[in-house]
Amino acid sequence: MKIDEIRQMTTDELYHELVRLRRHLFELQSQAVTEKLEDPSQLGKTKRDIARTLTVLRERGETGIEIKELKLERASHR
Repeated sequence: MKIDEIRQMTTDELYHELVRLRRHLFELQSQAVTEKLEDPSQLGKTKRDIARTLTVLRERGETGIEIKELKLERASHR
């Protein structure tokens, strides 16, 4: 995902994307442990996407990002 695409998202969309990316990273890490990861470069790409998303959120002056992200993740499991 490119930074321009991320900057076009609303703040709520960014939070949802962040939750999705972290979940995806967890899945990739699980696959890497079981040696079933087809493309190891996906780990780095996903980490960079997370960093880009966090950067844009911080540029917008968001605080308590991790807390809001945790609340969204808990709400999505219900």
